[in-house]
Amino acid sequence: MRSLVVLPTYNEAANIDEVIRRIRKELPEAEVLVVDDNSPDGTGDLADAIGNEVGQVSVLRRPGKAGLGTAYLDGFRVGRSRGFDILVEMDADLSHDPAALPALVSAATHGADLAVGSRYVAGGSMPDWSWRRAFLSRWSNRYAALVLGLAVNDSTSGYRAYRAEALDAIDLDHVRADGYGFQIEMAYRLINLGGRVVEIPVAFLDRREGQSKLSFPIVVEAFVLVTGWGIRDVLTGRRHQRSRRSTH
Repeated sequence: MRSLVVLPTYNEAANIDEVIRRIRKELPEAEVLVVDDNSPDGTGDLADAIGNEVGQVSVLRRPGKAGLGTAYLDGFRVGRSRGFDILVEMDADLSHDPAALPALVSAATHGADLAVGSRYVAGGSMPDWSWRRAFLSRWSNRYAALVLGLAVNDSTSGYRAYRAEALDAIDLDHVRADGYGFQIEMAYRLINLGGRVVEIPVAFLDRREGQSKLSFPIVVEAFVLVTGWGIRDVLTGRRHQRSRRSTH
């Protein structure tokens, strides 16, 4: 099965060389699509140069910073237009260890509609995280699981692999969220369609270079959207239908 790793970037010049080379090492048959939001530090040009050297790397250039969620969606659309069977998403800052890529792709190859790199299953960890960041992450995931009734321990994880058929079933044109909320919404939509999600333990590290893109508005957006979806599901009976389906 053909795999494409979608790698959104904005000012990741300090990391792009190493992350691409490590992806190509772990998944020699896969291709890499860098979705660059016109990085002022020249990340897109660096990715092109590395691609010319190692092969199987292309760059999708966007006119400006437009958000993580739309970067993944644009990358998924390109991947589907090129006929890839598995679409992988990961960060370019090396917080997602490329060594976990074979396990994620294998899970999707062998029947998972979505394979999530999870911090919150046995073997998963966050060895370098501050207690504040770890608390926020755990709280966000527990809240989403409780409000939406999701049987996923790490629905905010941005390290994951989708089967192409699963993405085709999701109405990508109506996905609304970005950041944390985007990851939750994609898992939520897929589970509502009856998709199968598996979690693969991974270690999440702090970025070594550059600045984090996480912001307070992204956290607030996720909270508001999750709460709204949860209220809607209770009022429409969708949560009850999903619970019944998951027990059969």
